[in-house]
Formats: sequence, C-alpha cells, structure tokens
Amino acid sequence: MNQKVIGVLTSGGDAPGMNAAVRGVVRSAIKRGMRVVGIRRGYNGLIHGDVFEMNMRDVSDIIQRGGTILYTARCLEFKEQAGVLKAKETCEKLGINGVVVVGGDGSFRGASDLSKAGVPCIGLPGTIDNDISCTDYTIGYDTAMNTVCEMVDKLRDTAQSHDRCSVVEVMGRRAGYIALNTGIACGATFILVPELDVDENEIIDKIMAAQKLGKHHFIIMVAEGVGNSEALAKRIEDATGVESRATILGHVQRGGNPTVRDRVAATRLAYRAVELLEQGIGDRVVGFQKGDVVDYDIHEGLAMRKQFPVDLYRIANEVSF
Repeated sequence: MNQKVIGVLTSGGDAPGMNAAVRGVVRSAIKRGMRVVGIRRGYNGLIHGDVFEMNMRDVSDIIQRGGTILYTARCLEFKEQAGVLKAKETCEKLGINGVVVVGGDGSFRGASDLSKAGVPCIGLPGTIDNDISCTDYTIGYDTAMNTVCEMVDKLRDTAQSHDRCSVVEVMGRRAGYIALNTGIACGATFILVPELDVDENEIIDKIMAAQKLGKHHFIIMVAEGVGNSEALAKRIEDATGVESRATILGHVQRGGNPTVRDRVAATRLAYRAVELLEQGIGDRVVGFQKGDVVDYDIHEGLAMRKQFPVDLYRIANEVSF
C-alpha cells in the first residue's frame, strides 16, 4: 500500500496562529504514518511546484511565532480552471493525495475547486476578522484583538494628556467583530461597524453629553469598512471643539506571537483536518460551533450567514460614555 502524502499551504492574509496550524498538520499526519509536504506561497507554490518535505523538526519552535513559515500570497492564476488543473498536475506528479488550506473565504473557494478536480482539500479558517460564517471562531482573531487593545491603551495615555479624541480605525472591511469587542475592552465612547448604520450626530451628541459630565478625552473605534476615519475626526473636532486625531492601526494587527487561544484553536482544527484527509474526505471546511470542532461542505459553509451580535453592540453603547 502506498504511503499517503498530504500537502499544507497558507493562503490570503496572514494571521497569528497559522504556524501553529501548520505544526498541527505536520505532526498529526506523521504520527499517522503519512508524509507531509509544505507548499510555499499558497496556490502559487502548488501551481509551480514550490514544495518541500516536512518532518517533525521542521515545525519545532514555530507554535509561538506569528506570520507563516510557508509564506502566503494571493494567486489570480488559480481563479481560472487552467490554474486549478496545473495545481492538480503538480499533486499528481508529487503523489500528493490531499491538501490542507489555511486561509479565508477566497482560499476555501480554491480548495473546493481543487477538490472537484480530484485532489481532496480541507479548509481551516485563518483570518483575523472572524468573518467566516460557518465557524464561531477563526485562527488569529484573538491575537489581533489583544494587539489592538495594547495599541489603544497606549493611545489613551496621550489622548488623556492632551484632552483629545482618538478615532481608531481597526481592520474589518466587511465585519465589525474586532471593532466591537476591542471597543468594549478599551472603553470606547462609540463603536462604528459596517453591519449597522449610525448617524454621525449620535457620536457628536454622546461626546458633548460626556463633556458636560466632566469627560475630556475620548476613543471612537471604527472598523475600516465604515469609511474615512480622518474625515470623521475632523467633523468631531469641528462640532465639539475637542482636538481629534485619526489613527489607522493597519497591518500591525496581523503580527505578533499568537495567544494561547489561537495556538490551541489552530492545533484542534489541524488535527481534525488530518483525520478527514486520512479517510480520503475532501471539499470540507473545519470550524467551531459552540466550542466543538465541526466540518461542513465548503459551499454549504460559504453560504451560511453569521449573525452580528446586536445585543452586544447595544450593551457596548449603554455602558460607554
């Protein structure tokens, strides 16, 4: 009987905990008697054969590291059927029986295309935005939020010293989960998310009401999908007289050592992915539902809709001032 060979790649935006996922795949698979090949730079590496065999030592001392040792890249070529077929040819040439793909929605669509072409793939949700609908939690989310809290705590010191309003823009083009939870954790006066429309006058009214109660510095948390934070800061300053500055945290949110939660989550998901590939099962995405590891057909998973926690948003606005 031929020894089963599986590949592992990271795709799309990097997220803390991706290395923990790679480690989990490699060690779980080798313990089951499989061979593992690392695929560099996502689907680009699969198309062009940029792969290397991985052993237990290759993944030593990476669980605590941010980024991804396999690198990541977006691959326009893989969006076309010709690119998918090239990747399939690479798998056939190298004897790869299945692939674990760590990434987001776009990465999963590619995994489904490759599965349908005959190479079983399992998707692991790795994105700091926590915006994959079929899972309650994505690898990297907790670390990103802790990074935001650390940065905003530092901003608060200078905002307080100068009686300023800090408008802080965090990542989340289509999802406001980072903004909502870090806004609560940092005591933001107001939180803006793409899921909910807010009249800017509500923000200004709240700041002015707080001023009357003796508050002189403010934090406004904004998800990047909402709009221009610098313009909002100017409107706040013009309306309230409070010196206002916009700070865009940007890609610092993607970096740093993953938290305990991200390391454990990545390991659990990786373990299930290897279990599925061992059985020859592909075209699945693995995730969490109410703390349990579950898996879905990729298209079924992508079609799901995650309910934004409106009650939590209401609580956030009621306890802030």
